[in-house]
Amino acid sequence: MSKFIFITGGVVSGIGKGIVGASVGRLLKDRGFSVFMQKFDPYINVDPGTMSPYQHGEVFVTKDGAETDLDLGHYERFIDEELTQRSNVTTGRIYSEVIQKERRGDYNGSTVQVIPHITDRIKGYVYKAAEESKADIIITEIGGTVGDIESLPFIEAIRQIHAENKKEDVLFIHITLVPTIPGSDELKTKPTQHSFKQLMSQGIKTNIIVVRSSEKISDEIKNKISLFCDVPKSAIVQSENVDFIYEVPVRLHKQGLDDYILHKLNLKGDKNNNHWEEMLQSIKNAKDTIEIGLVGKYVQLHDAYLSVSQALIDASYKNGYKVNIHWINSEEVDEESSKKLFKDLDGIIVPGGFGRRGVEGMISASKYARENNIPYFGICFGMQIAIIDIARNVCGLVGADSTEKDEHTKYPVISLMESQFDIENIGGTLRLGNYDCKLLENTKVRKLYGKDLIQERHRHRYEFNNKFKEQLEKQGVVFSGINPELNLAEIIEYNGADYFVACQFHPEFKSRPNKVHPLFDGFIKAIIKRKEKINK
Repeated sequence: MSKFIFITGGVVSGIGKGIVGASVGRLLKDRGFSVFMQKFDPYINVDPGTMSPYQHGEVFVTKDGAETDLDLGHYERFIDEELTQRSNVTTGRIYSEVIQKERRGDYNGSTVQVIPHITDRIKGYVYKAAEESKADIIITEIGGTVGDIESLPFIEAIRQIHAENKKEDVLFIHITLVPTIPGSDELKTKPTQHSFKQLMSQGIKTNIIVVRSSEKISDEIKNKISLFCDVPKSAIVQSENVDFIYEVPVRLHKQGLDDYILHKLNLKGDKNNNHWEEMLQSIKNAKDTIEIGLVGKYVQLHDAYLSVSQALIDASYKNGYKVNIHWINSEEVDEESSKKLFKDLDGIIVPGGFGRRGVEGMISASKYARENNIPYFGICFGMQIAIIDIARNVCGLVGADSTEKDEHTKYPVISLMESQFDIENIGGTLRLGNYDCKLLENTKVRKLYGKDLIQERHRHRYEFNNKFKEQLEKQGVVFSGINPELNLAEIIEYNGADYFVACQFHPEFKSRPNKVHPLFDGFIKAIIKRKEKINK
C-alpha cells in the first residue's frame, strides 16, 4: 500500500511548493523508498498545452505525451523518475471528464455535484497513480494558494483521502511565507497563522510547516509558529534561499525533515546517502565560465526555457565549467546585429517555439554559427531553423521556408504531415511524447549516445519535408537520426562545421543533474574544445 504526502501553499503563490515537493521526493528516494509525484492545478484549461509561455512558463512533456506544468520538470530532475499522464491534473480536465460521463448517462440520472462527483474524480487520480506506479510514497502538490476559490475541490478531496486512510498513511506539508516588515526589519508570523487557520477551516490540520523567508528564522520564530499553529517545533523547517536549487534537499535534510516525515508515516528508511551532496560539491568546484547565447522569442520570461537552461547549467558543471546564458531576443537579430550579439559567444542554442514571430532572427543565428564555426545546437524549432538556413544559404533554395510561416513558399522544406492537415483543435494534437529514433553509424550523435536506437520526447506539429533530403545531403547535411516507423528526420548534423547538431525532439526533458543528456554533454564538450583551442 502506498502512503500519501500532500503539499499545500499559503499566503502567496509562487512560494516554492514545486521545489520543496521535489526535494522531499529526492530525500525519500535517498532513504530507499520509491516515489511518484503529481501536480494538481486549479485552472480551467484542460492542460497547459495551449497556454502562452508568458502565462505559465514552459510546457513540460512526459514520456506518454502529457503536456504538463513546468513543476514536473523539477520533479523528474530531482527524483530521476519518468512521470506520466497521471502526474498533472487540472480543474479543466476533471470537469471535462465528469461532464462527459454525465452526458453518457454514467451517473444514472443523479444530480451531478462537486461533492461527491468532482472530488471522487480527483481522488481517483491519486489512487490510480498509486495503483499504476506501485510507488511506496505518492507526493501530490496542490497548485495555487489555500483560500483560493478554485482550489476548494482539491482541498476537499485530499481531506477525504485523509479520512479514508490510516492516520500514519497520509501526511500534510504546508508552505508559507514569513515576511519582513520594511523599516523595522521584523519577521512576522501572522500570515502563517492565518494560512494555517484557513487550512484548518477546510478540514485539514497540517503536520509540517515549511517557511520561506528572506532571513534565517530564529528559534523564537519557530516557537511562536509552533504555539499558534499547534505543530511541534521539530516539524517546522525553513526552505532557505540558495545559490543552486539542488542545495534545497541537503538543507532540508540537515534540519531533519526526512527523519520527521518517516517518523509520521511510521517508516524506517536507509541511512541517507551522500550522492546528491557529492554532486553539489562538484558544482561548487567549477571555476571557468563559458558564454552561450540562447536565441528565442520568449526570452523575457526565462521560465519559458526552464528545462533547456537547467540542462545547459547541469552539463556545464559536469564538465567543470560554469555557464553564463545570454538571453537573446530573436526579434532583435539580423545579419548586421549578429556580428555584435554573437562575436564573444562560445556557443549558440536555438530552442523550441511556435509561430512566425522572430523566425528570421533565429535563421540569422544559425547562419552566423555555421559560417563562423561556433558550436550550434538546435532543439525542435531550432532544427527546423537550421534546415531553412542551410536550404537558403548553402543549397541556394531562395525563399525556402516552413509552411507554418509561409504557406506559399516555393521550397517548403518544413511542412505538415498529411495526418495533420485537417486537425480542428490545437490542444493535444501535436506529435507528443516518446518516439523511437534510429542513429546512423559513424556520426557525432551515435558516438555521444553509444547505441543505435534511442527514445526521445516530442512536442511539435511541423516536420522536415523528405522531398528535399537529397538536395541537403549533397551540401553536407547528415540525417543522423531517423524515426523508423514514420521515416521522419529526428537529428541532423552539418559537415561544414566542427559541431553543428540539431534535433526535432526535446532532449532537455530527459536531462538530469546527475545524469546529463548526451546531446547537451556533447554540445558543452564541443564548446570547451573550441575554447581551449583558441586559448592555446
